[in-house]
Amino acid sequence: MKSKVSFFRCEICGNIVELIKNGGGELVCCGQPMVKLEANTTEAAYEKHIPVVTKKDNQIHVDVSSVPHPMTEAHFIEWVVVVTDDTVERIALSPNDEPKIVTCDKDDVEVYAYCNLHGLWKADI
Repeated sequence: MKSKVSFFRCEICGNIVELIKNGGGELVCCGQPMVKLEANTTEAAYEKHIPVVTKKDNQIHVDVSSVPHPMTEAHFIEWVVVVTDDTVERIALSPNDEPKIVTCDKDDVEVYAYCNLHGLWKADI
């Protein structure tokens, strides 16, 4: 069974958390409920954000969009999460990094990418 992932963001300080197990309680930060991030799956922003996921040489290759995403201090992909049946892998990126990752090949993969300006994006293969 594929791991279920959910991400929440504090509207005050910008903290982002990944929910590992949902115990039914409310996530609170800075005295306010955190907002669940809903992943975009269709292109709606000028810059491309939807991860492009390919499999080759027994690896999963992720390019954040078909057009390279900016990776400047002001606008960049902060992290990529790859979800499979038995793993959740998060790769942190920094400004000036290339918005690409390579990980082990698995079946039934979901990939999330988080842009500091445009939020959460998702692709499935």
